[in-house]
Amino acid sequence: MVNKGGGLVSAGDWYHGSAEKYLYRSSQIRALSDEWQRLCEQYLPVIPDDSIWRYSRPLSSADPEQGWKLHLSATILTANRVLERIAPFLCGLSVLFKAPASLRALGEINIGLRHGFSQVGKIITVYPQSPKEAVSLAGKLHRLTYSLPAPKVPYDCQFQRKSCVYYRYGGFRSAELENADGTRVHAVRNPEGVLVPDLRGPDAAVPAWTIDPFPQRHHRRKKAASIASPLKTTFRAYGALARRGKGGVYRALDLSVSPPRFCVLKEGRPHGETDWEGRDGCWRVRHEEHVLSCLSNEGVRAPAVYASFEVEGHRYLVTEFIKGDNLHSLLLNRKKKLPIGEALRYGIQLAELLSGIHAAGWVWRDCKPLNLIVAEGGLLRPVDFEGACRIDAPDSAPWGTPAYMPPEQRGSFSLESCAPQDLYALGVTLHQVFSGQVPDPSKRLAPIGRLRRGIPPAVRKVIAALLQPRPQSRPNAQTVFEKLRRAYAELA
Repeated sequence: MVNKGGGLVSAGDWYHGSAEKYLYRSSQIRALSDEWQRLCEQYLPVIPDDSIWRYSRPLSSADPEQGWKLHLSATILTANRVLERIAPFLCGLSVLFKAPASLRALGEINIGLRHGFSQVGKIITVYPQSPKEAVSLAGKLHRLTYSLPAPKVPYDCQFQRKSCVYYRYGGFRSAELENADGTRVHAVRNPEGVLVPDLRGPDAAVPAWTIDPFPQRHHRRKKAASIASPLKTTFRAYGALARRGKGGVYRALDLSVSPPRFCVLKEGRPHGETDWEGRDGCWRVRHEEHVLSCLSNEGVRAPAVYASFEVEGHRYLVTEFIKGDNLHSLLLNRKKKLPIGEALRYGIQLAELLSGIHAAGWVWRDCKPLNLIVAEGGLLRPVDFEGACRIDAPDSAPWGTPAYMPPEQRGSFSLESCAPQDLYALGVTLHQVFSGQVPDPSKRLAPIGRLRRGIPPAVRKVIAALLQPRPQSRPNAQTVFEKLRRAYAELA
């Protein structure tokens, strides 16, 4: 669902007319970004060099070195409202606080990759002068921002249920400690004055040597967890494969069958990585479940869906665990390039997979070796379809991995289908399979013939055609499949 002029618009209505949607989204981004800049100039005038942060005032000698930090969480869609509500109040009290210099930086924080998972949701940081002031400010900030959608802050303590105010003990000024291996970490002083690590992980928000000054208004209040534990289900997660703002991917056991079977548990976090259309981690997981079901019904070798459920507002999808390494690892760990015949067999399979996905009415939008599992017998199985869109209802929001994204995704969106994005990614993947080189998004791919001898002319031509800058010039996946299969037959 998307908030548009105060009302809710369904995904089906929202995806009517790709060009119109692109123009609306672009104007929405500009308007919200300009408003954020205006608020920052008004309330956060201090801009340190080489920093993504802006501050309400300079740090003074009266400010403590460490203490109870308050974090206010927000999405890119609610950040302006949060700052607009709290900034006048904090500035009126001369309280030091900071926020990202742009909504783009804010979005990167909520993704949890570039700045770390522990930073998700830490959009506005407030530095109270004392524990008493921290408690007082938290209560007032909670009332000012109550009910605004926001992602949970991993590892911090939530001030109250349904609050976007969180707290933890930490350093206000830059202090570091050097580890035995030479790496440096943030540090705070314990009661004896000794520098100790300023930890940002589980159970570290309230160090053992401090006393939590915040009143326990709700006995059910809990620390914000990185994953809601689905204890009332028959699925048991035991290892993280990935973890970021929108949710995590975990190895798990399915205890509903005998004997228990391995599976993959995918988590969608509410308000996690909310995009400009209002789609969050929960939406992505629900969407992927729908895509996988559609593909499986059409005979595509996508992971089977075992179950889906919700726990504490988090959405979970349980899918088949496909035993094997991904194609990226297989290529990376080889000392030599794949034999031409083996590379062709993988190329034929991938082209057939894409042809089947497109015939089923979908565009993958994340075709790359990392998302291709080499299962038993060398069979390629595709994974990760949360960014997929209908072939006749293109999604103008960028999705995918830069090295595999075509030139048109960097410009204005005007296509009637996203299928050419898959075809370009197919070309890059084939290039990688035959050359053994991981593509660099900052460099143009060299003609495959310059990187390796012995590649059949028809294969060189089809790769070059798939990498054409004009989307309409790229051959469809079925044509690629037929040409590669013919080249393989001639090679044999």
